[in-house]
Amino acid sequence: MDCSLMLAVQVREWGSAPEFREVPNPVPTGHELLLRVDAAGLCGSDLHVMSSSAETFDYDLPLTLGHEVAGTVVSAGPSADPSWIGRAVVVHGIWSCGTCPNCLRGRENYCRSLARRPDGRLAPIGNGLGYPGGIAELMLVPSERVLVPIGDLDPLGAAPLADAALTAYHAIRTNSAVIDDRSNVVVIGVGGLGHLALQILRTMRVPHIIAIDSKAEAGALAESSGAHKFYDSVSAAAQRVESPNGADLVLDFVGAPTTTAPAADLLRSGGSLVVVGSAGGRLTAGKDVGLAAGWTVDAPFWGTRADLEAVVALAQDGLLRAEITTFPFTDAISAYDRLRDGSVTGRAVLDMSASRTRKESHQ
Repeated sequence: MDCSLMLAVQVREWGSAPEFREVPNPVPTGHELLLRVDAAGLCGSDLHVMSSSAETFDYDLPLTLGHEVAGTVVSAGPSADPSWIGRAVVVHGIWSCGTCPNCLRGRENYCRSLARRPDGRLAPIGNGLGYPGGIAELMLVPSERVLVPIGDLDPLGAAPLADAALTAYHAIRTNSAVIDDRSNVVVIGVGGLGHLALQILRTMRVPHIIAIDSKAEAGALAESSGAHKFYDSVSAAAQRVESPNGADLVLDFVGAPTTTAPAADLLRSGGSLVVVGSAGGRLTAGKDVGLAAGWTVDAPFWGTRADLEAVVALAQDGLLRAEITTFPFTDAISAYDRLRDGSVTGRAVLDMSASRTRKESHQ
């Protein structure tokens, strides 16, 4: 076995399934740090990338997937801080410029260098989304600026914190003005993100948390995650939303035609609709379309490094735990198939400790 090579899961051609490939071990230069990847989450965004075309993303191929990454720092570039070596970390997947107005405001998830290109294509964002990701034995990060220590957290449970939990937390934090001990909050979609949003709302002592999911089996997960009531549709919830007169905050983690527009009708005066999912839902916004007075519609993106630190702290305190289904690294391709057909419970996470000696069976 050539020790200068590692195994990685890559998209080689747009519109095609990913493949296991042997690629050179990365070597850190400058401020870069090298991680041994311990766990990597799979995400619907990966499916979107691999099924897209060159007109969608300004990404070079082949591309190693993986933007939910927990690992251990094993090497540092000559200009990097060597004290990070040996630390267990989770990676903030937004590799921002650090100097634009939004970055200087602490809103690096809206970094201007990550904006859509003039030709309409999406710019590289971070690991697995334009830059080599973490579904590989080793991964480079540009600097310690994108790392958050996780201490003794299990890397399998920590990996989903980098996206699923971070996205949910950011969506809630940026709408915290309508969250207090009198709030009614509705969470649509009790999946990989929604069940974490319910847990976060529970830590905020929200008195009325309503969960909605079309899958009846999601009710048990909703209840264990913090929901006070569960309904199988927006219309069913609309008839029973806690009085008086609607919801202060609706978090739509589905974003489908059956959720987004109907969800707006749940709002009370001054309420906010936050659309996180991207399943084709549309909303007609205007002051004359019958929405509650003073409504707000928000479509947040991912989260900041400070948000990730907060999420890790919640997990370390035992207040946030991702429901996961684990797969060995060597089963990554079939795990993506499971993710695509919707048969994964919670978040799919790869255990990257699987032996490299089994890789031949996947070539």
